[in-house]
Amino acid sequence: MNVLKAILVISLSVGSLSSFAQCKDWTWPEDKATAEEKNVLYGDAVRNKHYKQAIAPHQWLLTNAPNLNTSIYIQGAEIFDELADVEKDATKKQIFIDSLMIIYDMRIKNCGEEASVMARKALSYYKFNINGAKGAEVLPVMDKAFELNGNNIMDGLLVPYMQSVRISAAKFKKLTEDQILEKYDMVSAVVDAKIKKAQSEAKPIDKLKKTKDEIDAILLTLVSFDCDRVKSTLAPKFKQNPSDINLAKKIFGFMLQGKCTDDPLWLEAGEAIHNAADGQKDYGLAKNLGLRYFTMDNFEKAEFYFSEALALAPDNAAKAEMLILQGSMASRKGSKSDARELFRQAAAADPSNKDAFERIGDLYLNSFNDCKKMDSQADDRAVYLIAYDYYAKAGATQKMSAAKSNFPSKEDIFLKNYSQGQSIRVDCWINENTTIRTRD
Repeated sequence: MNVLKAILVISLSVGSLSSFAQCKDWTWPEDKATAEEKNVLYGDAVRNKHYKQAIAPHQWLLTNAPNLNTSIYIQGAEIFDELADVEKDATKKQIFIDSLMIIYDMRIKNCGEEASVMARKALSYYKFNINGAKGAEVLPVMDKAFELNGNNIMDGLLVPYMQSVRISAAKFKKLTEDQILEKYDMVSAVVDAKIKKAQSEAKPIDKLKKTKDEIDAILLTLVSFDCDRVKSTLAPKFKQNPSDINLAKKIFGFMLQGKCTDDPLWLEAGEAIHNAADGQKDYGLAKNLGLRYFTMDNFEKAEFYFSEALALAPDNAAKAEMLILQGSMASRKGSKSDARELFRQAAAADPSNKDAFERIGDLYLNSFNDCKKMDSQADDRAVYLIAYDYYAKAGATQKMSAAKSNFPSKEDIFLKNYSQGQSIRVDCWINENTTIRTRD
């Protein structure tokens, strides 16, 4: 098979003809009739997926009309991509792959568009070589594509780039950990820029976020980031430049995975990210910051971030979640009425969230000492009756049993002249009705 040899000769011979004409118009050679014939022949073969039949007339055009039109390179790439895909013989397959790469190089030489064509070449180089003997050569091709395209690189190259880093480092031992981190920083910054741009244009970002997660996951297979390493390698850089948000995001994510969110550095990084969000603040981040401050009993800071998260809540379920957290904080501060109101708002926001009812039941169950008057066990123990009602709404069977064990006895209600099923008002701060029941 002389396909590669023929194309290589063509590539070398036409290099000096390049004027970066972009090949948008049709530039016919002196022998226009033959060129038109060859163009029809190879075009028909491609349309009918007879790719081997397309090679000869297509080569004639590459030799005699390299500036004819961009289509001869677009369809040329299709020819050799398809042939390489289905070829079983390793030697022939490699010839088709090498031919495909030459097609990309010839397109750049004769038609320009280096950045976009290089991106396509990088994707094809990755596709056919990443798991083979040339796996170590993929990353330099990728690097060139990223260098030329910057943040405009196609989305489809983002994860393959990090996979190329992985192969180069893990299989071929070509990269140090510092070099791995440098390349990770670069591709992460590109993803972040794409996310920011998509948000500014009100476009979906779910796929980009998934891409970012995949890139982070690959890094963690290459570099071990326990909390001590984060503090020894990344913290000093962050202290020197706390406005480096990409670095803050790495610190925040690694420490979250390392389960060392009790370290002040995690909070510093998270707050830097939140404060630099420029109108694109994240619900999950605000919630996590609020939770951390809540566990520290820093209610002022917790309330600030819980309120931010509530405003950012993407749906009613998230809104209910934040209202429950705010209610829990109000309860911790001793404001039962405020806590109940927040739990009620949560239940209204998301009726499927039964946790809100359980939390109200907890408030009532724990109000015995606050509300008892020591005049009548039947009246004092009414808090357990109404707590039971809310536990029943929540389906909290164990807590229902605990509440029932504290119901008034038959003797208690007899002494007050109450009867089973009778409506009774629970006063104190509760001010709700329930029905008389007994534990025995």
